Amino acid sequence: MDIEFSLALPRDAIGIPMVRRVLGDAMRSLSVSETCISDMLLAVSEACSNAVRHGGPANRYEVSAAIGYGRCDVKVADSGAGLPSMPLHYPPPETENGRGLLIMRSVVDEISFGITPGRGTTVHLRKRLAWDDEEGARPRELAAV
Repeated sequence: MDIEFSLALPRDAIGIPMVRRVLGDAMRSLSVSETCISDMLLAVSEACSNAVRHGGPANRYEVSAAIGYGRCDVKVADSGAGLPSMPLHYPPPETENGRGLLIMRSVVDEISFGITPGRGTTVHLRKRLAWDDEEGARPRELAAV
């Protein structure tokens, strides 16, 4: 991987823009396309919002990312009660909650969950990278998928 980082954040919405900034800047430094970056930032924001909202008794949650070899992998881990199940459809328009998991699923290539009831949830997001520049301009190790 070319760039890896891990952040331990307070379970407060104030940390979400920091995650977006660090991840977005890291992806931009590798010339990843803005569309790809926007998709990943949307998914990560949703995962972080869920960790803040449902993260259980702990005061913190963790975000780790690895960018390289043609993909971006991000894990968001909390210590909440865990997801009961994945929704299969969007909730009704009048519902305020419940869209985040479906939004994440729609903008990344792979999403998986590590759920330990009573001990937390880890959301793993993976997206294949796309670039704004020409094929020959990106680093060799990033070209391999």
